[in-house]
Amino acid sequence: MPLFLLAFFLFYGGGHLYLFSKLRAAYPCSRRATLLLSLWLLLMTSAPLLVHGWARHASGQLVHLAAIVAYGWMGLLFYFVVIGVLLDALSLAGRLRRRSRRRRLSAGHLVTVTILLAMALVGYGYFEARAIRLERVVLPTAKLSPGVDRLKIVQLSDLHLGLLVGRERLRTVLSTVRRAEPDIIVATGDLLDGQGDNLPEFAALLREIPARHGKFAILGNHELYSGSAHATAFLEAAGFVVLRNEARAVAGGLVIAGVDDRRGATWPLAAADGEGPLLAALDAENRFVLLLKHRPQVNQASVGRFDLQLSGHVHGGQLFPFGLVVERFYPVTAGALQPLTRGSLYVSRGAGTWGPPIRVLAPPEVNLIELRAAPPGAG
Repeated sequence: MPLFLLAFFLFYGGGHLYLFSKLRAAYPCSRRATLLLSLWLLLMTSAPLLVHGWARHASGQLVHLAAIVAYGWMGLLFYFVVIGVLLDALSLAGRLRRRSRRRRLSAGHLVTVTILLAMALVGYGYFEARAIRLERVVLPTAKLSPGVDRLKIVQLSDLHLGLLVGRERLRTVLSTVRRAEPDIIVATGDLLDGQGDNLPEFAALLREIPARHGKFAILGNHELYSGSAHATAFLEAAGFVVLRNEARAVAGGLVIAGVDDRRGATWPLAAADGEGPLLAALDAENRFVLLLKHRPQVNQASVGRFDLQLSGHVHGGQLFPFGLVVERFYPVTAGALQPLTRGSLYVSRGAGTWGPPIRVLAPPEVNLIELRAAPPGAG
């Protein structure tokens, strides 16, 4: 945790320092105005941590509003820095090419343009984050039980129910789930963010969604941060069977295996890994093995022991161009089935948001994976 706090204040504080320097250069102001600006930026640097601590001991509209301000500001600062650095680079390139005689925008105009563009992107991202879509994938397999033509599996991931994602967003997501008419619903982690009120209401809404062959969930890193017992109780109240390094046989010839996220309440990576022994005990030759794993990382020792791995965690990057950084750690951040030597990986962009309540070029989704009967040799 100390390393996390150090990294947080280093990067987030650095962004605020960049904003301060740009505003001071662009709009000269009095000492009093400078002091007020400094206090505001110091407050906003600490705001996410202050809101996090406040939400642990209180709930209600005031905490919700504070969270919107704190995390909305985070998104605005992110795009101010991204656009500002890009304009700085273009300006430097122009000077290096000896084009300094051309008329350029003043520092004040450049900062104004940067603020307006950042606000426009945040506004766009707010509406994109609410445009839930249903992404459908068809996967042929010869491993379904005789007489079963297809199984419809709905994947929910990274909804982050709690402080910022509330009942209205959940109702929209669940309306999309109903349209898919699932046989099975799986939640691949971070369904719960761990903070906020109305959790019993959220559980009741989730419990109402039918799935004739059952609902299954695993614990993501945020569920483990909030406490595995607390998260498990919520998921069970919502009607899910929680798979913690265990597997269940399901009608239709399907076996669903689920593993806890390996980076939970401890830091760095936890040593325990239940995936290997769990998959080794399953009959992947004759049964379709569906692996639920929060992070889109494929254990090479597990390849051939599952037919499909469903993951989430990375939100498709959530904020362009942040996804380009995420791809350095998780090469597959979203999209169609990624074929492995044996089996496939599918990564959901998720249905919610974490941090800034916006998405830019990473629309939220509910995923429908349709297994269709195929001749032997198809999977």
